[in-house]
Amino acid sequence: ANKENEIFLPKLITSPKGKKILDFGQNFAGYVSFSINAKKGDRIVLRFGEMLLADGEFTQRNFQLVSKKKTTPLQRVDYTCKDGKNEYKSRFSIFGFRYVEVETEVEIKAEDFKGISVYSAFEQTGWFDSSNELLNQLVHATLWSTKSNSADLPTDCPTRERHGWTGDAQVFIKTASYNYDVLKFFRKWLGDVKAEQYENGAVPDFFPSIYPRKPRISTAWADAIAICPWQCYLTYGDTEILGNMFEPIRKWVDYITKSTKKPNLWFGGSHYADWLELGGKYGDFKGPTRDDLVASAYYANSVNILVKAGKVLGKDVSAYETLYKSIREAFIKEFHDDFRTQTEHVMALQFELTDKPQSVADSLAALIHQKGDMLQTGFVGTPYILHVLSRYGHADLAYTLLLRKEYPSWLYPISKGATTIWEHWDGIKPNGDIWPAKMNSFNHYAYGAVGDWMYGVMAGINTVESAPGFRKIHFAPVADDRIDWFKAEIDTPYGKVSSRWWHEDGRVKYEIIAPVESTALIEGKEYTLPAGRHLL
Repeated sequence: ANKENEIFLPKLITSPKGKKILDFGQNFAGYVSFSINAKKGDRIVLRFGEMLLADGEFTQRNFQLVSKKKTTPLQRVDYTCKDGKNEYKSRFSIFGFRYVEVETEVEIKAEDFKGISVYSAFEQTGWFDSSNELLNQLVHATLWSTKSNSADLPTDCPTRERHGWTGDAQVFIKTASYNYDVLKFFRKWLGDVKAEQYENGAVPDFFPSIYPRKPRISTAWADAIAICPWQCYLTYGDTEILGNMFEPIRKWVDYITKSTKKPNLWFGGSHYADWLELGGKYGDFKGPTRDDLVASAYYANSVNILVKAGKVLGKDVSAYETLYKSIREAFIKEFHDDFRTQTEHVMALQFELTDKPQSVADSLAALIHQKGDMLQTGFVGTPYILHVLSRYGHADLAYTLLLRKEYPSWLYPISKGATTIWEHWDGIKPNGDIWPAKMNSFNHYAYGAVGDWMYGVMAGINTVESAPGFRKIHFAPVADDRIDWFKAEIDTPYGKVSSRWWHEDGRVKYEIIAPVESTALIEGKEYTLPAGRHLL
């Protein structure tokens, strides 16, 4: 259930053109309440927006639906007053906003208004802290994008669409499940996914499907039907969700097998693929990564998840084990480790579709260096790029990408004052230009998926697949000289898990706290640790 949460008190500012604007200091989803004395017939018009233009004026241009015939006004409340005190609060709608332009002849004060955040009732379970304030603000932005897009279902943004996009959900679910207790939330939404899956196994691109248009059946988006329940199993040890979703996963895999134009790969179809990848023309939705490569990689991953889920549930999945081996062999034969973009390298490494992973990882690192240590990945490449770099000896480069402040990077929007995660690396360009207005959210959690690297590599807190739900823990923290200290904590069903490291006297010290037996890999040394606190 949704509920009212944090309350924000605004500042009242006047724009250069004399417009009255409320600044709530935080981008969030919810609504505004007010208590104002007025005369009968006075009007109060509220327009909700995420940003101000470079000249200080209010705008909604980044999320309005623009066509040749008209511009659809979104996020507006038009209130007609009665005599005396007028008290208002939305009952049926929420908005995504930091700023509210107020148009009225009534004399208003900042204290007349409150901003009230609204999101589903789940508890926070994960925390970060570090010596780097920009990283801390990145975590803050990730948390607020999660809350802003969690009213009943995992949405893409709280402004123009508010749809349960599957691609956004699957790339972010690991981070979400560490930061919050979202098991019931995703169990409910995956029930919707299961209910709306087509008889032939196809999976639409968002749920519930409400557009009067034919949904796109896309790789990485539809694969949420496998990735989300598997991650819930790893984080929470929940076999019920695997049992509920096993047949839908199987139907999805069978759909790809029957619809592909090339056996043991997924060729053909209409895909989002590496959505919003850099490398194409400015304003393009997609870059140069090949759709068929991404589709075939995710096909392999979903079959692999189906096999692992089936074994957990005691099902015969031998035919799918054979299929997985065939897909892997076909992928290697088709692409010959000839990967052209950062994302293509990442797909092969993350989903283990190469027999020469170190060579491919070194090639990826070289490609990043050629770009001036700059990432070029979009929605499907970005969540995994730091993982594969650090897995194959390039953790220093992973940290370089994380800590980069210049465009494009995670910290570039933070340096611009972002309080939530942007949809585009170039939502606002360094010269102040705004990405084309047809699709530009400033509250979109997908790139916040870097949080699971911060948990799993920076802090080194990892679940063990054979003992899910943090029944056992593997610690493998990787420190970096550019950060003085770092700490992460996760509340698990067995108690609080904590990992902390800091620099002292020319060395790095590690503190690990675990309520269960754990293993640790610290700077090449392996440890078996009983429950308790350990200083290494």
